[in-house]
Amino acid sequence: MFKFKKTYFYLTLALFLIEVCIAIFINDIFIRPFIGDVLVVILIYCFIRAFFNIQSSITAVSVFTFACMIEILQYFNFVDKLGLRDNRILAIALGSTFDWKDIIAYAIGAITVFLLENKTNWSNPQ
Repeated sequence: MFKFKKTYFYLTLALFLIEVCIAIFINDIFIRPFIGDVLVVILIYCFIRAFFNIQSSITAVSVFTFACMIEILQYFNFVDKLGLRDNRILAIALGSTFDWKDIIAYAIGAITVFLLENKTNWSNPQ
């Protein structure tokens, strides 16, 4: 089950740095809210794949489901109900505003990793 994969670990680090740069330097209506959400799904996927030998499709669906669950919790003001609004880091990580576009972004991220992981199967049909 546990198997360290350097490639996924390095991708995780790179994506994390990109996400931090987006959070610090970009304040627009597309890259930060939408592309950031696409990339966070890919980041979490790469993190899991860096340490665990789990089938790529299961990992992609699990990360998408997790992201959607967080988004649904935002709909119910989860951050406020836990009293975490003043904790800036947790409030940002968990989010505070439900938006259907976020779920679309998460789906695009999950589909992207699924397609990238399975592209070798398409180029070598049996």
